[in-house]
Amino acid sequence: MAVARVTELSATSPNSFDEAIREGIARATKTLRNVTSAWVKEQRVDIRDNQIVEYQVNMLVTFVLDD
Repeated sequence: MAVARVTELSATSPNSFDEAIREGIARATKTLRNVTSAWVKEQRVDIRDNQIVEYQVNMLVTFVLDD
């Protein structure tokens, strides 16, 4: 039987939501072992001078705890 934990994190990118997700997962897997999934909970953009300047995702990352 496995036990998993879920942690919420936020990641940003100046280029796209996809890149923000990839950066968030890359960072999470540096610290967390046994990452099995991620659920994108929210997306938002920062706008300055009528242009999107930053993409942000808030996501829930699931990882299985060691025995």
